[in-house]
Amino acid sequence: MGQPNLKNKKVAILATDGFEQAELFEPKEALEKLGVTVKIVSLKLGEIKAWDKTDWGKTISVDLTVANASADQFDALVLPGGVMNPDRLRLDNDAVEFVRSFGQAGKPIAAICHGPWTLIEAGMVAGRQMTSWPSLRTDLVNAGADWVDQEVAVDGGLVTSRKPADIPAFNKKLIEEIQAGPYRPRLNHVYADSALHH
Repeated sequence: MGQPNLKNKKVAILATDGFEQAELFEPKEALEKLGVTVKIVSLKLGEIKAWDKTDWGKTISVDLTVANASADQFDALVLPGGVMNPDRLRLDNDAVEFVRSFGQAGKPIAAICHGPWTLIEAGMVAGRQMTSWPSLRTDLVNAGADWVDQEVAVDGGLVTSRKPADIPAFNKKLIEEIQAGPYRPRLNHVYADSALHH
């Protein structure tokens, strides 16, 4: 079977300073190879800086601010990790609302490492099978997720992985979920009053 052709698809990567370098650049490259248009969405315009394992890494230009972005413009969302990046995003109301809107539309969301922190803030993890960087396990379980220790977990359009070493499996499942398209039917129970219950 040939490679999927995804050239009519658009994917948002939501990140800010301190994102884990490999967790943004590698999924971006894998998607672009298949013809996907990838846009970097952040808290402000300009450039954001990666964290590369133990020190600051490369920068990347921001395409649009989260305040001006909408899930309607995209087919899927990627949330890279790094400790600082999701910690900042989960404090920003526009970022949390942007993430939540993908869930409400049933569009695929792929979060790796510390990325699921923002999903917890958006009230989107209860009843979902997920994985993450090990230190998020308690946070996810407390928020109602079924945490598993495996390279990739997929639950109704939600793709999660633990760390940079899992990126090949993460990318593969992300691409499959983009091909599969939205998952509208299953979502209503998860988001009904998600903002109120943690």
